[in-house]
Amino acid sequence: MSNKHKNKHNKANNEQLTQDDNVIVEITDEDGNVYLYEEEMIIPIEDKNFALLAALPFESDDNNIYGSDDDEVIIAKIVTNDDGEEEYIEPTEAEFEMVMKAYEDYFDDEEWAKL
Repeated sequence: MSNKHKNKHNKANNEQLTQDDNVIVEITDEDGNVYLYEEEMIIPIEDKNFALLAALPFESDDNNIYGSDDDEVIIAKIVTNDDGEEEYIEPTEAEFEMVMKAYEDYFDDEEWAKL
């Protein structure tokens, strides 16, 4: 997992598409290119929710919509905007570190290891 999106993506489109019960998130970079991610997991920390988003392997130069050929996973903070809609935004460095710790603890959990 990386925090690569800190430099690449600066705002999230608040539209979510649902495909077979999977949430597909469109993230727009500062150049107007749209990247598609699938919401893999929500990690609640304190009173905030963070999403693990996995890049989808999709590309369309005609519409400036892109996916990724690699296994890129980013972390996004889920916030509610003034219109009451959810948006995915870049977490702070401290929030990113908290999410990484929670993610690692989740998979280090003894109960998880038994599955």
